[in-house]
Amino acid sequence: MRPIIDRDVHIPSGSATLLGNLVLPETARGCVIFAHGSGSSRFSPRNRLVAQALQEGGLATLLLDLLTPLEEQAEALSGHVRFDIELLTRRLVGASEWLLAEARRDLRVGYFGASTGAAAALLAAARQPATAAVVSRGGRPDLAGDALPRVRAPTLLLVGGSDTPVLELNRQALAQLTCEKKMEIIAGASHLFEEPGALEQVARLARDWFVRHLGADVRQGMPSLL
Repeated sequence: MRPIIDRDVHIPSGSATLLGNLVLPETARGCVIFAHGSGSSRFSPRNRLVAQALQEGGLATLLLDLLTPLEEQAEALSGHVRFDIELLTRRLVGASEWLLAEARRDLRVGYFGASTGAAAALLAAARQPATAAVVSRGGRPDLAGDALPRVRAPTLLLVGGSDTPVLELNRQALAQLTCEKKMEIIAGASHLFEEPGALEQVARLARDWFVRHLGADVRQGMPSLL
């Protein structure tokens, strides 16, 4: 069996310390960093299901909390941080720099963003031309504003067919992106993709996109379950 690092990590970010979980197969060519939306965390079953699919595709994953526990508590009361895309972006960029410095310099980095985390992922990609790929799940890419045309990373937008307001925002964002891009609509799915089979479809599409653009261990099997 090939060695796999699976450990909790502490990532310095200015005066804050971010908590995460890194799964890094020795043979991985790329790593996907997760940027979740408000009210979620690195322990989210939805994110972990997607992360497992990526790992089965031969990719490394970094499940990351972009807010500290104290900030999460304040956020629950006031909601003032969830739309601070600049803060989230700085921390996401810092996490990718930490990953390359502390884990493996040769890794190709991609971002999986959900809700407001998707805006931070796209803005981070616009600031880091080496970003290999971005996937947005039920995201708010519109919050990346005028950075969208500067994104060079191939970008996949995944949206629930019943998530009407977000669907329209994603259509508008798709028109502004000038990189390789695609939007997949998950029929009948709502914002959280809680319908039977919806999240599995998200995981499969995300895995295929990241494997294509980040590369994966060619010996690694890709189960058809997800």
